Amino acid sequence: MKILIYNSGGGLGDSIQLFDIVNSITKKFGNDNIHYLSSHENHFTNKLKDYDLKIQNLNTNIKFFGFRLWHFFLAKKILKDNLISKFDLVIDLQSKLRNTIILRQFSHKNFYSSTMNFSFCNIKMNYKKTTYDHRNLIINLEKLLSISIPFERYDINKINKSYFEEAKKLLPKSNYVGFSITQGNEYRKKSWPIDKFIDLAKKVLKKNKIPVFFIEKNKLELIKKIKDNVDGVLIPELDTKLSGPPLVTAMATRLEKAISIDNGLMHMIGLANIPMIVLFGPTNSKKFSPKIKDIKILDSKEMYNSDNIDRISVNDVNSLI
Repeated sequence: MKILIYNSGGGLGDSIQLFDIVNSITKKFGNDNIHYLSSHENHFTNKLKDYDLKIQNLNTNIKFFGFRLWHFFLAKKILKDNLISKFDLVIDLQSKLRNTIILRQFSHKNFYSSTMNFSFCNIKMNYKKTTYDHRNLIINLEKLLSISIPFERYDINKINKSYFEEAKKLLPKSNYVGFSITQGNEYRKKSWPIDKFIDLAKKVLKKNKIPVFFIEKNKLELIKKIKDNVDGVLIPELDTKLSGPPLVTAMATRLEKAISIDNGLMHMIGLANIPMIVLFGPTNSKKFSPKIKDIKILDSKEMYNSDNIDRISVNDVNSLI
């Protein structure tokens, strides 16, 4: 069975959120039969490749596929260029009408999309809403195809052991509290003030915990400010030649707890299934928060009726540690 999975989200976190879905589908149908098409970069074959979720790329040589009306006329050529005659199933993981109409031009036997209340699915059924629960998407596919598809959560043991060995060297103790503080995409303010993070880290120290900041090596000014103001702080990325998202996940397994804003690292840490405190401002906490058991969410919209994350106080967070 040849399957196409389409995702319009462009961030690393958007792709990590799909791990359970991709893992369930590849385990059921095999890696060789699954193709992935993103309107942006295919992170599965690039920055996330060491998570070992093998999935083939559907090459289009087009940026932002699905976001331009003229893409409507390219489906046949793309299939021909990829030596594919027809997909048995196309899975549309977004709900933009234009993108769905364009995606439906790929020759297919079955088509699944939640757009316009599942109106574009080739078989009309009472499908479950999937906005906040990826299990429901697998259930919907079972209905569409009349087969059983076990929901298989991603297992971090797929990650190469070298990452865990390095994580143990970098964080050999057990009383660490992780801090994920920088946002990748700047179009919406999701970051919490650095001065508040520094104040919080000092309070963590008083609880005999060691603050661990996850920061890219090139953030020199930020690193200096944190080191100058927080005694005993650890920034492990500075002490290793190994890098990448799997190392973040491996280091997360060494943490007692993690505190994060809504960013890609939040999802990398969430894969380790450790206790987390996550701060949200303008973005949807129900949609984007990691789906783990021990998570406490501080959402400024719910707490202060404001999408300004700065409204969340240090004491709000510290009371949950």
